[in-house]
Amino acid sequence: MLSTNLREQSSFIVRCFHLLDCLLVVGYLWLLVVWYRVPWSPYYTRLEIITFVLCLVAFQSFQLYRSWRGWRFYIEFLYILRAWITVVGLLLFYFFIFKISHAYSRVVFMIWSTTTPLLLFAVHVAARRLLSIIRARGRNVRRAVIVGAGDLGMNVVREIESMPWAGIEILGFFDDKVDEENLDQVMGKPILGNINSIQPYLSKNDIDYVYIALPMRAEKKIFTILRECRSLGARIYLIPDLYVYGLHHAEIQSLGKLLILNFNPHTEWKRGFDIIFSLCVLICTLPLSLLVALLVKLDDGGPIFYRHRRITATGKEFDCLKFRTMRVGADQELHRLLAENPELKKEWDAHFKLKNDPRVTRIGRFLRRTSLDEFPQFLNVLKGDMSVVGARPIVGRELKDFYKESAGRYCSMKPGITGPWQVGRRSDVDDYTERVEMDDWYILNYSLWNDIKIIGKTIVSMIRGNGAY
Repeated sequence: MLSTNLREQSSFIVRCFHLLDCLLVVGYLWLLVVWYRVPWSPYYTRLEIITFVLCLVAFQSFQLYRSWRGWRFYIEFLYILRAWITVVGLLLFYFFIFKISHAYSRVVFMIWSTTTPLLLFAVHVAARRLLSIIRARGRNVRRAVIVGAGDLGMNVVREIESMPWAGIEILGFFDDKVDEENLDQVMGKPILGNINSIQPYLSKNDIDYVYIALPMRAEKKIFTILRECRSLGARIYLIPDLYVYGLHHAEIQSLGKLLILNFNPHTEWKRGFDIIFSLCVLICTLPLSLLVALLVKLDDGGPIFYRHRRITATGKEFDCLKFRTMRVGADQELHRLLAENPELKKEWDAHFKLKNDPRVTRIGRFLRRTSLDEFPQFLNVLKGDMSVVGARPIVGRELKDFYKESAGRYCSMKPGITGPWQVGRRSDVDDYTERVEMDDWYILNYSLWNDIKIIGKTIVSMIRGNGAY
């Protein structure tokens, strides 16, 4: 009976949950004091009271008890962590002002302050799992409608249906297509009426969420909905039509009092990962790199490194480093080869490389087959011109002739030493359009986990020598 009335009792449940969190924090402190056999004193009593009050205020201020339907778990943990850091910071200030830090066990305080957010997060996860079970049985479900039955509206349906644990039921769409195209349903969801009919619908029906999924050019309709429907009991959310710009990683930022869309991917974490990983690789492979450099030099006495101009972020060019795998003067020799061999010219125009290139040296073939020739590119990574994982490093002509509408996406990030093209068929990809699509896929879906998986697959490809030449 309780689960069927969760929707009506949600405010009471949230208050109880808030109180439970505060009691859990002070109870955990008491348990640690007892466990480590620290004598209880009035100082600990005051600390318990102050902590309880701080948690009561901070947890509410940081909105720990908002509706987390559709949110990822790690985001909730970040909110818990921020709230708890605030509490601990105020407690440390309290210790400093009254000079009473000596009255407390440092071991107990250290363990308590570092593990409490994990304990709180575990309790919140358990609560969300319990709610997921209840929602899976058709209870505590929130009802929603979508304004806009276009691509953006359908994306909203797909996203919500991919998260059944969120407990959101889509009742249907509102769209003017019902008048223009006599359309009655989209993706199995009914068209409930045109956009102008949403106000009377909300007045007569108990709806929790309204998702506005209209293109930005429909600003008048959006403003009308916001003006007329915000007092009708439903929470209204606007889904920004960022897909029209072809870049999923756009984010909203502020410039003074203005809101702006940032189309530069958030790659701060990526830069830190690149530096640490590259330093580890360069240090661990230093003896091997010195051996390769010596072999390249002894092979024909020419330079050790080969520098080639490639495109990096914002369209700038840089010198991409490799261990030299071709004869000295190979660039000049290329013009003669292409002029004398039409088939080689056709292959070069399609791939910008030759599978059986006669200019490659003996040691160069081995370096290419094992991808050891690309190790100097970790220096490019440290310099900031490349990433460990990214799109393929390309030349300016490739960007102009083949990437076309994808050129903007390509120039939003740095190229990588490896990427999806490296762990797929690598140089065996015949269709250049497929190469561009792989680069597009990475730019639109990059993440730390994807980078780690690609690095792991790259190591396997290097061992097998798949598609390298």
